[in-house]
Amino acid sequence: MSRALVGIRPTPVDVPPDVRALAGWAVVTPVWRNEMGGLTFRLDEPGSSSRRPARYLKWVPHGTACPHPLDEARRLEWARRHAVVPRVLDVGTSRSAGWIVTEAIEATSAIEARWVAEREHAARVIGVGLRLLHDALPVGTCPYTWSAGDRLASLPPHLPRPLRALLQAVPDVDRLVVCHGDPCVPNTLLADDGTFAGHVDLGELGVADRWADLAVATRSVTRRYGPGLEPVVLDAYGVAPDPERSAYYRRLWDAVENHRLRGADRKRFRRPAPA
Repeated sequence: MSRALVGIRPTPVDVPPDVRALAGWAVVTPVWRNEMGGLTFRLDEPGSSSRRPARYLKWVPHGTACPHPLDEARRLEWARRHAVVPRVLDVGTSRSAGWIVTEAIEATSAIEARWVAEREHAARVIGVGLRLLHDALPVGTCPYTWSAGDRLASLPPHLPRPLRALLQAVPDVDRLVVCHGDPCVPNTLLADDGTFAGHVDLGELGVADRWADLAVATRSVTRRYGPGLEPVVLDAYGVAPDPERSAYYRRLWDAVENHRLRGADRKRFRRPAPA
């Protein structure tokens, strides 16, 4: 994850007391704010001679629609046996929030200015990284699901009838994989040499059609980097375009996210730019 304030709008950020207590003597730097109100901080040990790796602390207020840190910790611990994801150092809850502390992967987010400037290369790495994840994680032993059916069940019954009809027309599965669950541009990490370095934010990880990830990842690349790069991502992944599945899983993503946002406390934060 980045050292920069790539997702913080506005700055500065008030550091919650929970975070101060958990950080101890570490230098606390806000690095990300998600749409639901969760905050991520980088914790660096003071002094240039410190050998302790940097840590990241994700803090999620109770009542928000973010994946719970305890759930994310379980997913990370399972996925780490097979793929490059952060190592969980600590996880817990307080009266006000849940939190997870992970060891830093020394790399930078694909949303950093350097990779935005090299957008075609970054788009290719995003496709490569997603394919590596899908090939590495074993579907047969994964205890988590992110299926269209489960996600539809989380939606309220009063959706507009035309939208519900569209969402209930789930396409046949192309290929079942263990999906990332939030494959947007900021969640792919690149090493200094430009190679794929890992994934972060796997709180939604679970078994689903691979297009549940691909549809969101390609749209995120378009939104973050500009048009014309969707074919680059798919080519790097190794799959032909599938407009029908892409349209369906983008529609499902939007329906779930809109439902969550309606329940979020908008008074606590301003929404960042879309993924």
